[in-house]
Amino acid sequence: MPFDPAKFRSVVGRFASGVTILTARDGSGVDHGMTVSAFCSLSLEPPLVLVCVERIAEMHGVLVSASQFAVNILASGQESISRRFAERIKDRFDGIGFGRGVSGAPLLHGTLAHVECDVKKRLNGGDHSIFIGEVIDAEAHADRPLLYYRGGYAQLER
Repeated sequence: MPFDPAKFRSVVGRFASGVTILTARDGSGVDHGMTVSAFCSLSLEPPLVLVCVERIAEMHGVLVSASQFAVNILASGQESISRRFAERIKDRFDGIGFGRGVSGAPLLHGTLAHVECDVKKRLNGGDHSIFIGEVIDAEAHADRPLLYYRGGYAQLER
């Protein structure tokens, strides 16, 4: 008998994770982004990360054909940006400050850190796909992270 999905969600929701905005440009040069909490480092040699994206997400189609992406790790004061990129709205980048890195993907201003990657592998992961990226550039800043825990946002106390 399959494990109850509601119970599984409840259990894994107790694992606090950072909050990221995954960004990429499509073949037409249009910027895309979405909030992602399923992100982690995979390897130091070579430097690899992975992100998981639901197959029905618009970003999934972008990453299937993209050669590069960026992961923007959000700082504690960026909950509103996380919420904005989690919604299904057309112009997520309107009014959001960002620049471009070596990948050309949007790098959001004020983040805790970012990594830019070349797509190395795409794998099936149930109702998601797993995208493995090799880090080509990264930068970190001094701040506190935005966390996601039990279906809501949380902060680290000092």
